[in-house]
Amino acid sequence: MNIKLKRYKKDFDHSYTFGVFPTLELLAYQSEHVLGVVVNPKGVANQGVAKIQEICQGASIPLEIQEKVFSRLGARENDFAIGIFKKYSFSLDHKSNHVVLVNPSSMGNLGTIMRTMLGFGFNNLVIITPAADQFDPRVIRASMGAIFQMQIDTFSEFEAYQEKYPRQHYPLMTHGRHLVHEAQYQSPFSLIFGNESTGLGDEFNHIGTSVSIPQTEAIDSFNLAVSVGVTLHQAKLAQEP
Repeated sequence: MNIKLKRYKKDFDHSYTFGVFPTLELLAYQSEHVLGVVVNPKGVANQGVAKIQEICQGASIPLEIQEKVFSRLGARENDFAIGIFKKYSFSLDHKSNHVVLVNPSSMGNLGTIMRTMLGFGFNNLVIITPAADQFDPRVIRASMGAIFQMQIDTFSEFEAYQEKYPRQHYPLMTHGRHLVHEAQYQSPFSLIFGNESTGLGDEFNHIGTSVSIPQTEAIDSFNLAVSVGVTLHQAKLAQEP
C-alpha cells in the first residue's frame, strides 16, 4: 500500500475501519474508495477474514498480513482486520426524510445513531458543525459500518441547511408542543436533535413543529442516541398505512 499508516487524525484524507464486520461493510458499499486492507495473522482462520481476503483478491485490493500495525493505529488485537479508505463526499436526497444533529459531540452516539437510522429505514443524515468527526474510526466502529450506507452532509449553520432543503421540521424539545407519538409527520421532513449537553436552543421553538418524548421526573432527559431511536420509531409508525 502506498500510504504511511499512522494513528488517525481529523485532517487526514483517509481513515480506518477497525474490525471484520465494519471492513466487510466498507468493501460491500464503498469499495471504490478502499486503499487497502490489513489482516492480523491471529485471525486468518476467521470466516469473516477469509471473506475479506476473497473480496480483495477478486477486486485487486491490496491486502497485507501483519500484527504490529493494529496497536500502532489504536485497534484491538481481536479486531483482526483494518480497512484503509480514502474519505469521500456525500450528498443528500431532497425527497427523503432527514435526521439533523446539531453539534453532536460524542463519537459513540454519532455512530450508534447511524446504525439506528438504518434500522428504521433512514439514511440521510445532516450534521451541524462543530461536531464529532463522522470519519473518526471510533464513529465507524460504533456504527458497525453503517456509515457506508449513509448519505451525510455537514453545515456550519442550521439556516444554511434550512435554505438548501426546504421541508417540514420537527425539532425535539424538552417541552415540545406535541408528544412525539401524536405528531403528524408530513414528508419530506427533518427530525432535529440538539447537543448531548445543551439540547436545542430556544430558537428552535419557532422552527416547524416541536415534539417531546414523555418521561418521568426521575431524569432530566434521555440520552441523544435513545432520543433519536424513539423518535425514529414513532415517525416510521406514523408513515405506515
